[in-house]
Amino acid sequence: MPDTTDRRILRHLMADPDAPATELAERAGLTTASLWRRLEKLRAQGVLKAIEQSIDWRALGWEVEVSLRFTLDKTDPRAFDEFIAAARKVPEVTEIQTFLGSVDLRLSVIARDMSHWQRIYRDSILTLPHVSDSDALMLVSTIKNSTEVAL
Repeated sequence: MPDTTDRRILRHLMADPDAPATELAERAGLTTASLWRRLEKLRAQGVLKAIEQSIDWRALGWEVEVSLRFTLDKTDPRAFDEFIAAARKVPEVTEIQTFLGSVDLRLSVIARDMSHWQRIYRDSILTLPHVSDSDALMLVSTIKNSTEVAL
């Protein structure tokens, strides 16, 4: 389990993931070498998986983001596997999640504009197998988007 110093490092890393190691070490009250050793230990423990760059799809001209919720017809035991395999082939699907409850899966889909969204929906989404019900939520704005948690 991470100790107090590890949690301090993680808090600073969450707050500013692009901070140079020397700056992060200074904020955490460590030498750069000590910081690197602790980061390696956190990676080895599986606490720190990766430092990722995220893409702002809107800055690249992808203006439409839709969250699709699906309930599957589970009379076929292969329903989940076949649905997921088909959804993975849709290039505009950026995320696939499974759930327990009334909704079985959620897909995040991006499109350049409404015309593009209509083509994706008609040609790719409506052809996904084993769907008994679906619901679409179009993103209007993001109020909060954070990966930070209290440590």
